[in-house]
Amino acid sequence: MFSILATMKKILLLFLLPFLAEAQVDFKKLDQYLSKSQKEWGVPGMSIGVVKDGKLVFAKGYGVAEAGTSRKVDENTLYAIASNSKAFTSMAIALLVQEGKLNWDDPVQKYLPYFKLKDPVLSQLVTVKDLLCHRVGLGTFSGDIIWHRANRSAEDIIRHLQYLEPEFGFRDGFGYSNVMYITAGELIRVVSGDDWGTFVTKRMLQPLGMDRTVYQLKSLKKLENVATPHERKPDGTNNPIAWVDWEHVAATGGLISSVTDLSKWAIFNMNHGIWGKDTLLTRASRNMLWTPWNAFGVDHVNPKSIRNFSGYALGWQTSDYRGHLRVSHTGGYDGMISAFALYPDDQMAVIVLTNGLKAPIGSIPNYIADRFFGFPEKDWSKDDLDNYNRREKEDSRIPDRIKARVKNTQPALTSEQMAGTYHSAIYGKIEVKVQGDSLRLLFEHTPDYTSTLRHWHFDTWEIVWDQPQAWFLHGTVKFNYDNNMRVTGLDFDVPNDDIFFEELKPKKVD
Repeated sequence: MFSILATMKKILLLFLLPFLAEAQVDFKKLDQYLSKSQKEWGVPGMSIGVVKDGKLVFAKGYGVAEAGTSRKVDENTLYAIASNSKAFTSMAIALLVQEGKLNWDDPVQKYLPYFKLKDPVLSQLVTVKDLLCHRVGLGTFSGDIIWHRANRSAEDIIRHLQYLEPEFGFRDGFGYSNVMYITAGELIRVVSGDDWGTFVTKRMLQPLGMDRTVYQLKSLKKLENVATPHERKPDGTNNPIAWVDWEHVAATGGLISSVTDLSKWAIFNMNHGIWGKDTLLTRASRNMLWTPWNAFGVDHVNPKSIRNFSGYALGWQTSDYRGHLRVSHTGGYDGMISAFALYPDDQMAVIVLTNGLKAPIGSIPNYIADRFFGFPEKDWSKDDLDNYNRREKEDSRIPDRIKARVKNTQPALTSEQMAGTYHSAIYGKIEVKVQGDSLRLLFEHTPDYTSTLRHWHFDTWEIVWDQPQAWFLHGTVKFNYDNNMRVTGLDFDVPNDDIFFEELKPKKVD
């Protein structure tokens, strides 16, 4: 009898362990851990939110809104959430599908006849769904040089995609594509009659009460408690920089929000598209948005692996975390990075917003999930920081270029020979001008790229940007010429992981 009771108690205890673990989350200890993590990573400020069972149960800011000031951040501080906006884009498409205004498998050219890829046959095959799961064949971040900091329309950006070289076959790999989400945003405008920002505001932000979430810098200027973006200098310090206007590409990453507002977005999504008494998303739409249409490989051999499956759905990455369903995304903006992780089956979510480019956006969701799910404590922040510092130390791209510089050389070309107009098929006009004793580099659509050219070696010149750049620090441009010393074009070399100047390949036309 006692043996049976003992066995039943053990079974009951095993059943209750996850719930006991949740009830025993030590928020004071969590607060201390997050504070320590912010300081160790050196990010100026970060705001963290935890949602559980339909409520924001933990929300706090750490650090400052701007380096060198005493302005504290909190749960209402506004940050750019960048690619975490993609889930709003995919939901906007879902709403239009629900209304019968388009279908997931409709060809994009049905609505945007000018949409073209390099291969005209494949251009006709790309569907609405393909735009949202990164499988059209372009490489990760390919084409970002077309839109980044540019003053051009979405249609103009889309018309230049046909000149981008594919990296793999159609639907045959994963290439994270911001330009496809820009295309989706334009599709929303054409089909609905509202631009992306207006549509998202009316159909999502307002119904959910996300009244401090905006997509325009002019709206941001009217609000208080706003974080400042920061570039990261070579010595590791954080330098405040100006906000960059992403309104023209808002569908790929234009929202600016807070922990408080995003907690409502988390609750809505974990309630599968129902807000109060309103069902905004149908069951079919919820399943479509969270089905992984592009699979990632996972390590099934490593017993310490935290994932059994992983893939990209529509505006979301889906995976499991130690057996718990996880639906998540991250975002990177000029001077800010963020993370958003839902655990729908557990009705738990983690929001991480930061105003720097080196921040624990990967470790914090894992640490908090472990605390709620009752797993052994692991210092994810330390492990991720060690790995980040190791990778940074091993990244020799810029040091190698500096080391390879040949000093005391002279260019074979005169300033007058180098000056002129150059044309890039994917971008447009780039000019080299002589201004006084300097050579100036000007980009037709991107005034923020305006720079001075400083002789590096031979016919290669260093690019010294007028404006601080968050994603790249060092860059050079080489002038190419034929046997008769006529300049034919430019080769860019700007080592970074996001904005690929080498795609430009401009030819001299004047």
